[in-house]
Amino acid sequence: MPATICSKEDYLRNPCRASSLPYYKTKNLILPEYMQILHEEAFPKKPLTNYEDSPYFRLYHNLQNLPVALLPDGFSLFDADLECFAAHINACYPGCRMTAEELCQDRAVFSAEYYVAVCSDKTRTPVATGIAALDREIGEATLEWIQVSEGFRKQGLGTYVVSELLARISKSATFATVSGSCRNPSHPETLYRKCGFTGHDIWHILKKRTAP
Repeated sequence: MPATICSKEDYLRNPCRASSLPYYKTKNLILPEYMQILHEEAFPKKPLTNYEDSPYFRLYHNLQNLPVALLPDGFSLFDADLECFAAHINACYPGCRMTAEELCQDRAVFSAEYYVAVCSDKTRTPVATGIAALDREIGEATLEWIQVSEGFRKQGLGTYVVSELLARISKSATFATVSGSCRNPSHPETLYRKCGFTGHDIWHILKKRTAP
């Protein structure tokens, strides 16, 4: 079954309510039979004992009154290749097996100018990275991967990466969206709201417990 059924017009009226995914991802995505995606408003009140529920928030930014991107002292921007981005993502998410090829598989929406990497001046190793996608068809920017290494959090690096990506992509996009797990212990939603994202849409990813 399709993950999302909505027209471009419906999506643009309310992106985070119309779809659980950015518009460009909905075009060819087919959900497996053991999976469902439901908005909070359609989510059953009683427990779904046959499904594992993974709730995700989805937020919106009108790209107005953007936060100032201030890089904390002791850190610098650096040019990182896709292998470096993939390695940092995998280091920040236990069990993740991201590859460089997966990070740029849709070249229509990904561009090198929307990849941000920050390193420690002491170690010259990556401590914060982020990627944004740009769907030029509808003017949507999407923050895809934002992560800060453990031990370097709560120092303003996440705020910097998000703010820097928004500043860069606002020159070509008319709005931005972002999503994340409601159960992430690092509470990324707080970071995005601090940077000006708004909204209250929650989507539930339901997977049958007997699924492979």
